[in-house]
Amino acid sequence: MSEKHLGFFAKYLSICVFLCIALGVAIGYFLPGVPAFLGRFEYAKVSIPVAILIWLMIYPMMLKVDFSSIKNAGRKPKGLVVTLVVNWLIKPFTMYVIAWFFLKVVFKALIPSGLATEYLAGAVLLGAAPCTAMVFVWSYLSDGDAGYTVVQVAVNDLVILVAFTPIVAFLLGVSDVHVPWDTLLLSVVLFVVIPLSAGALTRSRLIRRRGKEWFKTTFIKKFDGITEGGLLLTLIILFAFQGATILGNPLAIVLIAVPLVIQTYLIFAIGYGWARAWKIPYSVAAPAGMIGASNFFELSVAVAISLFGLSSGAALATVVGVLTEVPVMLSLVAIARRTRHWFPKEAA
Repeated sequence: MSEKHLGFFAKYLSICVFLCIALGVAIGYFLPGVPAFLGRFEYAKVSIPVAILIWLMIYPMMLKVDFSSIKNAGRKPKGLVVTLVVNWLIKPFTMYVIAWFFLKVVFKALIPSGLATEYLAGAVLLGAAPCTAMVFVWSYLSDGDAGYTVVQVAVNDLVILVAFTPIVAFLLGVSDVHVPWDTLLLSVVLFVVIPLSAGALTRSRLIRRRGKEWFKTTFIKKFDGITEGGLLLTLIILFAFQGATILGNPLAIVLIAVPLVIQTYLIFAIGYGWARAWKIPYSVAAPAGMIGASNFFELSVAVAISLFGLSSGAALATVVGVLTEVPVMLSLVAIARRTRHWFPKEAA
């Protein structure tokens, strides 16, 4: 197999994330007027600058989702079953249990109760949103079936529309966090329904006018780096608001990261192991495991900000999810590539 390579942003994303976090914290500490000024541009707990940047992250991703390919999923149903069951019947609840255990029990003496609840809420938001963007990168690097990955992503996007809100509301209710359903639904509409619809409309119209090949080789290429750029700018703003909190308690980053990293490896092991036991081909099994292990952090960050505010512990927890995801997922890609011989080559 030829070695796969990432683009500049994706290849050095971990380094860029760390640099943006450092820059954001420095701005928040040395130039507190900057986050104070940005905080004025807010509506219904939604930061307008952050909302714009999140749109920049999500819209290019939605352009890549081909919903017409869903009809082909019936040819290899096992991969979809694994993805859907792990993502929606297992992952949100294991995330809650693991995060609750570490944040509320193991680290009880290190984290105030109220703050631990906010961190737990952020973890729940991550756990209820399976990846729909970076999974294309993880699938590519692990030699996954690109077409089937699109199907898995498309189906997950549709499930998010109906399952994300009730699952999050239930789990946050268990955590004694009372969430207004209208706010949560508004977040899903703003950051999933609208960009998803806009991406689908743009895709269908341009393909009809210019052809699929032009759309994939010319139009989509114009958005290279925009998603990553939007992410990095969002991180600078988020950490500018979180600067004082982080410098006041840098241990919080490590404490939040522990359950998130454990959850990532656990979910990958469940999905990937199930796929192996079910004799699913590697090219389908690898993306199936990656989707569950990775998170739709754009949505998680957006909802955390909408519900709890930019400077909340919940927002910080979702941002720590971004911080840990790239290096952890790259390690899972390496694990998958080394174990590809476990899987059959015949179709499932």
